[in-house]
Amino acid sequence: MKGLIGRKIGMTSVFTDDGSSVPCTLIEAGPCYVTALKTKDNDGYASVQLGFAERSEKRLAEAQVKNFKKKKLPLLRFLKEIRDFEDSDQLKLGDVLKVDLFNEGDSVKVTGISKGKGFQGVVKRHGFGGGSVTHGQSDRLRAPGSIGASSYPSRVFKGQRMAGRTGGKKKSVRNLKVIKVIPDSNLMLVKGAVPGANSGIVEIYKLK
Repeated sequence: MKGLIGRKIGMTSVFTDDGSSVPCTLIEAGPCYVTALKTKDNDGYASVQLGFAERSEKRLAEAQVKNFKKKKLPLLRFLKEIRDFEDSDQLKLGDVLKVDLFNEGDSVKVTGISKGKGFQGVVKRHGFGGGSVTHGQSDRLRAPGSIGASSYPSRVFKGQRMAGRTGGKKKSVRNLKVIKVIPDSNLMLVKGAVPGANSGIVEIYKLK
């Protein structure tokens, strides 16, 4: 599996030759630096660690700064290991991977952190229909209703859908088609929506 770390720019649309409008997400994919290489012989598994987005020295721990300087790499903000990276034997420390890793028509999986919406009720969080406003229930429209019987089991089951914190979780969307790749700007357009807010960090994996 090949992949890159990127940043979600926002959504737009492109028109096909027949005039259809296709909703797309614009992603800044790379450049990513190879910051570490692990092998089965030395580490028990094979992986490639990538770094993305430079940042100032004062915003990194001293140990991190020393590690980057020792490897003669720029100071990077985000690091991610990708296991079983294809053609990893051809990579070396300090190599730069760019958006040309992908081609138009490729299928990709995009992983990101979904938008956090804070504490929400069951209607927004789980799509409950709410209660009726008739029969004396004038204030039960968005309430969850009964959460369990009294006589049996006399408790609330684990996993019961109730109000709580919503979003802010790692989500993945598979089989998104790459519509266009712009190597000069390290940008790519993928069909459909990807998790997260604008400027959020995403991981893009090339599917076989």
